[in-house]
Amino acid sequence: MTEDLTPAQAYAAALARNAEQATALAPFRELYDFGLDPFQIEACQALEAGKGVLVAAPTGSGKTIVGEFAVHLALTQGRKCFYTTPIKALSNQKYADLVKRYGADKVGLLTGDNSVNGDAPIVVMTTEVLRNMLYAGSQALSGLGYVVMDEVHYLSDRFRGAVWEEVIIHLPESVTLVSLSATVSNAEEFGDWLDTVRGDTEVIVSESRPVPLWQHVLAGRRMYDLFEEETDHGGRGVSRRELNPDLLRLARTENTRTYNPRDRRRGKMVREADRERERRQRSRIWTPGRPEVIERLDAEGLLPAITFIFSRAGCEAAVQQCLYAGLRLNDDEARLRVREIVEARTAAIPTEDLHVLGYYEWLEALERGIAAHHAGMLPTFKEVVEELFVRGLVKAVFATETLALGINMPARTVILEKLVKWNGEQHADITPGEYTQLTGRAGRRGIDVEGHAVVLWQRALDPEHLAGLAGTRTYPLRSSFKPSYNMAVNLVEGFGRHRSRELLETSFAQFQADRSVVGISRQVQRNEEGLQGYREGMTCHLGDFEEYARLRRDLKDRETELARQGAAQRRAQAADSLEKLKPGDVIHVPTGKFAGLALVLDPGIPAGRTNGHRGFEHHDGPRPLVLTAERQVKRLASIDFPVPVEALERMRIPKSFNPRSPQSRRDLASALRSKAGHINPERHRRQRAAAADDREIARLRTEIRAHPCHGCDEREDHARWAERYHRLQRDTQQLERRIEGRTNTIARTFDRIVALLTELDYLRGDDVTDNGKRLARLYGELDLLASECLRDRVWEGLTPAELAACVSALVFEARQADDAVAPKLPAGNAKVALGEMVRIWGRLDALEEEFKINQAEGVGQREPDLGFAWAAYQWASDKSLDEVLREAEMPAGDFVRWCKQVIDVLGQIAAAAPKENSTVAKNARKAVDALLRGVVAYSSVG
Repeated sequence: MTEDLTPAQAYAAALARNAEQATALAPFRELYDFGLDPFQIEACQALEAGKGVLVAAPTGSGKTIVGEFAVHLALTQGRKCFYTTPIKALSNQKYADLVKRYGADKVGLLTGDNSVNGDAPIVVMTTEVLRNMLYAGSQALSGLGYVVMDEVHYLSDRFRGAVWEEVIIHLPESVTLVSLSATVSNAEEFGDWLDTVRGDTEVIVSESRPVPLWQHVLAGRRMYDLFEEETDHGGRGVSRRELNPDLLRLARTENTRTYNPRDRRRGKMVREADRERERRQRSRIWTPGRPEVIERLDAEGLLPAITFIFSRAGCEAAVQQCLYAGLRLNDDEARLRVREIVEARTAAIPTEDLHVLGYYEWLEALERGIAAHHAGMLPTFKEVVEELFVRGLVKAVFATETLALGINMPARTVILEKLVKWNGEQHADITPGEYTQLTGRAGRRGIDVEGHAVVLWQRALDPEHLAGLAGTRTYPLRSSFKPSYNMAVNLVEGFGRHRSRELLETSFAQFQADRSVVGISRQVQRNEEGLQGYREGMTCHLGDFEEYARLRRDLKDRETELARQGAAQRRAQAADSLEKLKPGDVIHVPTGKFAGLALVLDPGIPAGRTNGHRGFEHHDGPRPLVLTAERQVKRLASIDFPVPVEALERMRIPKSFNPRSPQSRRDLASALRSKAGHINPERHRRQRAAAADDREIARLRTEIRAHPCHGCDEREDHARWAERYHRLQRDTQQLERRIEGRTNTIARTFDRIVALLTELDYLRGDDVTDNGKRLARLYGELDLLASECLRDRVWEGLTPAELAACVSALVFEARQADDAVAPKLPAGNAKVALGEMVRIWGRLDALEEEFKINQAEGVGQREPDLGFAWAAYQWASDKSLDEVLREAEMPAGDFVRWCKQVIDVLGQIAAAAPKENSTVAKNARKAVDALLRGVVAYSSVG
């Protein structure tokens, strides 16, 4: 109270108030109808003091306020501010927010799709756009004072993360950088790096959520708190949280229940549904169904809710289940409002496309307040769902995890059905970082008093594991930075080879690698002390035991080598036998998942790589496509044939046979069983082991028996110490190689890339050739392949639709590999050009292997994927959406996204292609126009 202050204190307080009023922060605070949090004030004050800032705070904590203050400072100082985001959806949303505050004349938008008022003092853009501007030396960089990098933790992304580091390294020194990140456990390390490359940078970390988050497990009819009543009110403080003992008891009881193995019906196991029903009768605990969960949350006032399901099909199925259950979350007034908004937002979509897109089923669910949200949906549909959810007109959304990485769409409650998801290779537990990201959507600032995260009970759920996920709020930021061909030519053109090398050494990747070496060096020192102790333990009074141990190891290594050679010889014999197979041969597959009788449909492809991912999918022989006696069409690998295979019989394959048709497979498999089902294959005889006649093995055994230490009574004790010594010595040598490998790793990769580009005449010393200048304009995973296709005039004379088909191979990647059936391709020139592209890739792949550029390390050119070529050709040929999607067997959202990426690369090709004696540039622009129609044109978000 002011009346309690002394005159001196009152005077000091008045001075402080006057000083604050004189800052840019004071009028900025008045723009908001809520007070700023301490971390926001601290970051804004650091910015105003001329420092860069790194703000790491939980999702929904309001860290974008700091980015908006940078915008405010730029306008106050008459300078520019670029606000970058990782995805176009975020760019569009931030653009709309800033236009609302500052007016359309002061705000611009630059994404792959849109260019609006690019010369404005505030420009929102995707990070890639800014990277391209930096390399091109764009005039738009003039007067740039601030760059906000929203979601800067994206630099961990293995596909796109390098772009963030490129921008941070190459921004002019005069630009103040504002980095906004999710809570990461190594924010100080990242801040130290920013301090090194950008100058004085303040690191502000906030662990507290603006809305407390309560964690629950829903089991049967009961909602269990994950933790007991806490003294820190929903996780704001740091006091210890104890697991709910009731939940622990439940887990122990339920997870020890077993079913009676003799519980059979008519000789068959009871069906899963019957077992579930019987389990419910024995127990009060079950996993509630999706409609049941939503009804329960609705009754308890915990909607709106987002249910994360790690499957697109699962999201769509959840909506259907809610509809079949008769769930209605909207009243009549809300339903009419939904229809009004939906019809306004989809008015541009032709009526015939609405049926194809499942519009009417989607609208029915929306009117009831229920929706799915995933990458397979049409972008316009996703935007409508987001808008309705924010307005409170959709109250239950079933979404994949991509929603957690996207736009601001908070809910009161977040539901996780399972704690396991498919990561592209296997089903794996979600990480603490992923759990934090998903549950971070719970709790709407200024609306909810608290947020709720609900995990559905599953058998074998471990509450302690869940508590570990919920309690570990941070995850480390790991650089994914790798030099690329495009990056190399742009760097050399701008800075020369020597300076480029130095710049790459300043990357966060190298910064982390150098720091990690310190710990490895300490381990080497500890290992060397251990080696001395082991050396003493294996000392023998009869002779040199180290020499004796080496003889024993040499013997073991020789025996292993001979066994390996024998296995390799058997594989070679098997591969030779596979090469002799012909369509129609009936064979017996000796081992593997598809062991048994099979009919060869296609002998397979020549020895080599299947998809260009060296280190991932080697094989040493043909991969025959077969029809098994069980009606499955599968492409087998050499691992299925450890011994040679011979044709047991011959069969005619009908010309009408279609491997995709279940009826065709059934008929031919039946004929196969009738023709050869009675034949028993001959067993392969094992050959005499090579070790039995090997002179080197005989010599080593003789020397071992003659060695003085062989007669020692403590020989085996000494041998155990010698084995420990050898293992530790081997580990120490590996650590020393790791130290050597982590020093200058980025620069060494850059050197190899430069050497390859020099070989291909893209670089000559510090000079960039005309070929290199063309490559500098091509950004993407297959930048060098695109450049080589332009140089070899592969795309000359193609129609716009044919060019679109070819360019699609540069961007498309199938979600799942499908070896069984080759993709459908356009006939004529397009097919020839696609074949030539694959041939050029093969040449580049061989060159990369020669120059030790390894795709397993994230560098190099993957094989072009032809799976989208037919769809791109059809769409660019003005075919209907119904026809294209039906033949592509692809969701509308995926189709639009791939078309947008093809359009983006076509634009780059139009800019990079020769302007004289070439049709490519003109046809690339025509192909863009041909693709940019219908659903692709009216989807504003890519």
